[in-house]
Amino acid sequence: MIAGVSTEFNPPGPEDFNLPPIFSGVEWFTKPVLVGALTVVVIIWFFWGASRKAAVVPSKLQFAGELGYNFVRNSIARDAIGSAEYMKYVPYLTGLFFFILLNNVAASVPGVQFPTFSHVGWAYVAAIMTWVIYNAAGIRKHGVLGYFKLQTMPAGVPMWLMPLMIPIEFISNILVRPISLSLRLFANMFAGHILLLVFVLGGEYMLLHSGSIALAGVGVITLLMGLAIAGLELFVQCIQAYIFVVLTAQYIGSAIAEEH
Repeated sequence: MIAGVSTEFNPPGPEDFNLPPIFSGVEWFTKPVLVGALTVVVIIWFFWGASRKAAVVPSKLQFAGELGYNFVRNSIARDAIGSAEYMKYVPYLTGLFFFILLNNVAASVPGVQFPTFSHVGWAYVAAIMTWVIYNAAGIRKHGVLGYFKLQTMPAGVPMWLMPLMIPIEFISNILVRPISLSLRLFANMFAGHILLLVFVLGGEYMLLHSGSIALAGVGVITLLMGLAIAGLELFVQCIQAYIFVVLTAQYIGSAIAEEH
């Protein structure tokens, strides 16, 4: 124990992510559920408002909507899928991108300050949806046997190696992808938020409650570092939404490709 520091300080940990229900007796209605529902409303309102009075000379809202849509369509779907069929997946990729983005950025919004995807169940659901879509796309394009052949039997590999390659490719392409996709998003949101809690709560405690001038000075530095981490976390929140959707598009492109 450091002299002058009370033992009453409890460092943040996983238990801080177990939020109480917003309304007593409604156990499932917690802050992540509220934030997730609000982001759906915001996304629907934004794209409905941007498209309902489309004009040759766009309004500011229409311009913002077209900018967001074109970013996903051209920079993610078209580049990653690389097929004439990419347009049919743009609505899903656009909705997925903005849903993850807004739920991540919610962690930086005063009064909310909680990343929905720091609860792993949300990341699992997003990854399972992607898993179902890219496997369904591949099966529809190639048939069940043809799809699993493309996913488990790489072109150019000698037949004598196939008994080794088939289970490896099956595990890698069919089983591991949704797990790695979800855990990457969850781990970044969880780690970033808990790191921010450590710096902000620790800095506030040392500054206001330590009873030590030296530790109060350290607390000021810690809070300033917390601000820097908050800026870095905002960048991570955006890039993780982008990475998740880019990988989703790549998996779809791999599923509908003629050969690997």
